Amino acid sequence: MARQLSEEPRMSDQNISAKDELSPGQIMGVLTGYWQARILLTAASFDLFTLLSEEPASAEQVSERLGIRMPGASDFLLALSGMGFLEAAEDGMFRNSPAAEQFLVRGRPAHIGGYLQFCERELNPAWDGLGTALRTGSPQNPAARSGNPYDTLYADREATDSFLESMDMLNTPLLRRVSSLDWSRYGSFVDVGGARGNVAQHLVREHPHLEGGVFDLPPLEGAFAAYMNSLGGTAKERIAFHGGDFFKDPLPKADVLIFGHVLHNWSADNRRTLLRNAYSAIRPGGAVIIYDPMVSNSRPPLYATLAALSMLVWSAGGGEYAVGECHSWLKEAGFRPETVGPENTPDDVLIIGHKDS
Repeated sequence: MARQLSEEPRMSDQNISAKDELSPGQIMGVLTGYWQARILLTAASFDLFTLLSEEPASAEQVSERLGIRMPGASDFLLALSGMGFLEAAEDGMFRNSPAAEQFLVRGRPAHIGGYLQFCERELNPAWDGLGTALRTGSPQNPAARSGNPYDTLYADREATDSFLESMDMLNTPLLRRVSSLDWSRYGSFVDVGGARGNVAQHLVREHPHLEGGVFDLPPLEGAFAAYMNSLGGTAKERIAFHGGDFFKDPLPKADVLIFGHVLHNWSADNRRTLLRNAYSAIRPGGAVIIYDPMVSNSRPPLYATLAALSMLVWSAGGGEYAVGECHSWLKEAGFRPETVGPENTPDDVLIIGHKDS
């Protein structure tokens, strides 16, 4: 009994110690994440990283060149340094980090400023209405409520070009995976929602026997033509642009149709419609290729749920979907589905639906 009494206080002390170790740090980390996003987006809007790419500068020099006041300018740069986007030297000069130099300097091939601008202008304002979207199921993007969320996105030519450049950079990691598929049995393809043709130009370059096509909204034809001309070679001769709305116009005939980052923008019923239309357009023995950040179990990773909520607030009925759901829709349309993978990773899941001869 004496032993038990002597042990009980120690157990109680351990419980108190464990409680004392709890802190709101995790909560505050999430809250300050929003502040950090604002800092990054503001720096991008100032074109700060392009300025510092030309030569390092002190806080006073940045203050003068950008027209921002001290001491806020100094704190602003120090925050960006703490976030890993700038490097602060002992002499008080600031320069870009390697990541900022590669991805945040205007004019660089991997520049993603267009996507940051898209977040600032369209996606983040829609996220502000998350509570309303959860209660009503309605998107908080005005363009999505009135019809097509891309209407406003493609209304400004300069913003469109910048956005498309960023999308090309973000889908570049997929090019090798799509290109590594067995294309020997096919002679033609159309990238549905293929924008200015980044995926298409890669495929015709890697597989010279293929004839390619891009199906997208008519306002993108100018961006497509400009991009094809910039590539030189035979790309513009082997890839055709088909302007249209895939909910109103028939899809072009081809051996393969590609839906990359397309289905998750729309409701399940719309996905079924698109896949039925694809089956009609694909020649016997052809296939449909789909890639999206799908989920494959009831406890998906955080990146997938964030992507799903982004679709909820921005698109008309969009969201991430399970691999099994995609297989089901493909079977309903008449395809034989095959998951190429990978699953449960931050990478997009690649699925092929085969059409029998």
